[in-house]
Formats: sequence, C-alpha cells, structure tokens
Amino acid sequence: MTGDGFVHLHVHSEYSLLDGACRLPQLLERVKAHGQKAVAVTDHGNLYAAVVFWEAAQAAGIRPIIGCEVYVAQRTRFDREQAFDGKSYHLVLLCENNAGYHNLVKLVSLANTEGFYKKPRVDLELLRRYHGGLIALSACTAGEIPRLLLADAYPQAREAALRYREIFGPDNFFLELQDHGTPEERQVLPGLMRLSRETGIPLVATNDVHYPDRADAQMHRVLLCIQTGRTLSQPSGMGFSGSEFYLKSTEEMAQLFASCPEALANTVRIAERCCVTFTFGERKLPHYSQEGVTDNTAFFRALCRKGLQKRYGTPTREACDRLEYEMRIIEQMGFVDYFLIVWDFIR
Repeated sequence: MTGDGFVHLHVHSEYSLLDGACRLPQLLERVKAHGQKAVAVTDHGNLYAAVVFWEAAQAAGIRPIIGCEVYVAQRTRFDREQAFDGKSYHLVLLCENNAGYHNLVKLVSLANTEGFYKKPRVDLELLRRYHGGLIALSACTAGEIPRLLLADAYPQAREAALRYREIFGPDNFFLELQDHGTPEERQVLPGLMRLSRETGIPLVATNDVHYPDRADAQMHRVLLCIQTGRTLSQPSGMGFSGSEFYLKSTEEMAQLFASCPEALANTVRIAERCCVTFTFGERKLPHYSQEGVTDNTAFFRALCRKGLQKRYGTPTREACDRLEYEMRIIEQMGFVDYFLIVWDFIR
C-alpha cells in the first residue's frame, strides 16, 4: 500500500454506542468503493469492534487498523470532582503492532476499572506506562490541544503538544487536522499549523466519521437525541452541526486539504506502519507462578499424589494407574497452569 492516496484514521462504528452509526459491513463496502486500501476503527473508550472488524476487513481485502478514541482525565484517573474532572480530553490511539494492541487493551481496561467517572478515563501516568507500539493523534476539537487553542492559550497548547510527543516519541505523535465546516475547527486549524511549523510535529488529516454517507446525517441525529434525552427540534449539544461527518472519498479529502498534501500523505504512511495480527484457535492461559516452584508440572503431580493419598490412604494399583492417566491427559492438553490457578484460589 504505497503511493498517493488517503486512509481514514478516525472512524466510529456502531460500537460507539448511540454515537457511531457505521455498521462494519457497510463501512468496509464504502472504503472499497472509494478505492481506499485501509481503514481504522477508533470507537469511543472501547475495543468492542476489534476482533469482528479485523476479521471482516481481512475478508474484504482491507488493511484493518485497530484503534480507540480514549478519554484522558484532566488531572488523574482517580480524581472525581465535577468542577475539575467533569470533562475529559479526547485522544486517538492507533495500534502499530501487537505490542501496541496489548497496551491499548490494558489502557482501555484500566480506564474502566480505575478511571471511570462519567467516561472511562486514562491519564498521563497510564499513557507513559503503556505507550509502546501506539501512534497517537491529537483528536477533534475535544482534544486537549484544540481546546487550549480555542481558549486562546497557545503557549499551553504548545506545552501539551510537546508533552504528548515526549510520551509517544517523535515519530508516533501527530497533530490532527479536521474540517467539517464548524467555526471551532476553522479557529483551531491555524494554531495547529503553527504548532507543526514551530515544533516539527507532523500533521495528519482526518474526517471524524460517524456515519457512512452524507444522507445518514439525520439518522445520526436521532441516535444523539436518544443518547442525550433530547428531541430532534432541540440542538444535540455535541458539536455535530451539518452533514460532513461521513466517510469521504479520497478526492473529497484531497480537495478539503489541498493546501496541506503532507497531512494527507501521512495517513497512508501511518496505515503502512500499522499491522496487528490475531491468531484464533489457540488457548492462551495465564502462567501459574508461586515462590519456590520452578517446575509447574512436577508441582502439579506432587499435589495430585498428595491428594490421592489423603483420600485413599494407601491407594490401589488401579487408583494409581487412573491418576497417572488423568494427569497425563491434563498435561497433554496444556491445562496444568489452569488447574494450579483453580487449586490456588479455592485453597
């Protein structure tokens, strides 16, 4: 996948519940119709679509890019005061490789188990710990850097951009350009361009895709109304004015960002770097570990013989043969660690 073109790197499927309206088969059909060779799915705060998207994209001959638009806490993931923590920043994370996928799974899990406050949230400490193999984009106008630019706080926006580059690395953080015709985006774009010129942080062009075609905009509004408890006659309050949040063609994106072809080319470069593979049909059981145990199979066998003696006293030859048969089957199936883990928590 080389040469000129464009790849959508900011897409919300139906798994962005009551927000995304892209059903995966329809999404992939539109990608193929546009002649695009890859596409990312970056649902809000979850990876529900990851496996089914990966399988469907592979079957369609499209390179799947696994990602997530995470919520970043303004302070830490443990802070929960409405005045300071009521809103979180958006940040798009894309998996460059399997190590990145494992880190993204960890981030999303901890966002839900440790950081949940209105939304599942990560924080800078988690991003520093689990950034390996991930490519970060600065996100829409709900991202930290665009919000600071909207607040006319350019020095703070520059500081935030440099901080994200320091966390993810100079080749793994991009300033995201979006233009859906909203006043906020038009206000932010010059600041993002200036940041790129002054810091060298590369630009990438995206469309914040929430539905497949322009004609689906009204249907998307219905979803938002259900989510927010409003009627169609009321504003959604979620920044989706107009009908530009659809899966645009390469030509449409090229026209939209004609003044910044490098930002378009970077979408293809990022896509070429992203390769996550899944292997199915293999058991992936955790390894049992205990201080002083160096051979789990020998430890398992010793526990079994001890249990046999406890229950039978001096066991018969038939009981010993049966135990040997059972232990051998468990070992052949690779279940020794599983049995030890179950033994441990029951104990």
